[in-house]
Amino acid sequence: MAVTRGFQGRRSTAESSQLPPGQYLTRDFPVLSAGPTPYTPLESWDFTVRGAVDTPVTWSWEEFRSLPAESFTVDIHCVTKWSKLDTSWRGVSVDALLGAASPRAEYVTAFCDGGYTTNLPVADLRGGQAWVVFEYDGNPLPPVHGGPARLLVPHLYFWKSAKWVRGLEIRADDEPGFWEMYGYHNYGDPWREQRYQGD
Repeated sequence: MAVTRGFQGRRSTAESSQLPPGQYLTRDFPVLSAGPTPYTPLESWDFTVRGAVDTPVTWSWEEFRSLPAESFTVDIHCVTKWSKLDTSWRGVSVDALLGAASPRAEYVTAFCDGGYTTNLPVADLRGGQAWVVFEYDGNPLPPVHGGPARLLVPHLYFWKSAKWVRGLEIRADDEPGFWEMYGYHNYGDPWREQRYQGD
């Protein structure tokens, strides 16, 4: 399935009027990471939905790649003020992953190789708003951009789209993730410039 989505119903265009406040347009794909890039062999990669769920679920790479996938185009916006429009991805909807586990709480901690975490409301991962992606621009997602798979939540600042994601832990409490503990905004709406705590 091919899906084209712009943020909050906006069609993705290269016009600056489509940029959130304070952002600039880039045609590159900047690489920003807090530490070294992990390289996980696919034979040892898996993805888990656990925590406050009816049924904890784990998929191997082969099982994950056999799940129904979508191809789609979205804009992405980094808290460091760059935006990249009309980016093309392929991955599994988080709706399908959550549906297999049946969450019983309102918050998620995404956990990743390298120890990175980020927190989100479950509501922001439902309704066709988020994916676990494994292809970018028609090719396997490179490790520097989060491969073999990353979370993609394009309606929030890009640090919420956790690289090297390995699973989602459903929680009753909203526990801040890595960057949130260092002062980044707990939610991160680019259209409201929610970059840091207090914004």
